[in-house]
Amino acid sequence: MKARWRRNAAVAAMAVLVCGAVALNWRYSGKSAAEQPEPTGTKILGEATLVSGEGTGDAGESAGLITDEEAVYTGADYFASARLTRQQARDSAISLLQEAAEQENADKEVANEASEGIQVLASYTLKEAQIENLVTAKGYQDCVAFMGDSGVSIVVSTGKGELSGEDVAKITDIAMSETGLPAGGIKIMAAN
Repeated sequence: MKARWRRNAAVAAMAVLVCGAVALNWRYSGKSAAEQPEPTGTKILGEATLVSGEGTGDAGESAGLITDEEAVYTGADYFASARLTRQQARDSAISLLQEAAEQENADKEVANEASEGIQVLASYTLKEAQIENLVTAKGYQDCVAFMGDSGVSIVVSTGKGELSGEDVAKITDIAMSETGLPAGGIKIMAAN
């Protein structure tokens, strides 16, 4: 009975995460599916369209997906790239934990540990999203948070490239209230 409850709780947490991801994607994309232009013509093998709408052209271009590496790691592109990298890492970890829990010869202790690991990662994802939303609600341009066992790191775009003591205090207060961590476990950086 207890295992069923944990499994259902994990499934519910994943459903909440997926809904949160969809909501964040919708919020940051700025366009709904109905507003997207209809594709015209036929697709050519090897041709791709990036989320930004830019085409990669020839499949032989090895660096076609990232044409300007400097642009990806600065400004708004940094935040999108950081969120994507964070989500891919979490998805990979969750996949490994699910495989461990679902193995036929795995004992209950391993399955329980894997389930708890999934719940911890789900909790981190929710707290990161809450921190990011609250920081941007305070008037900052953008924010990305990375939560781990030992603390949380927050990167904030202020527009001027630096954070004042007041900015750090506001963001620290948000992070402490959302995570329950002491101020020593919170790292805050300004994006350039």
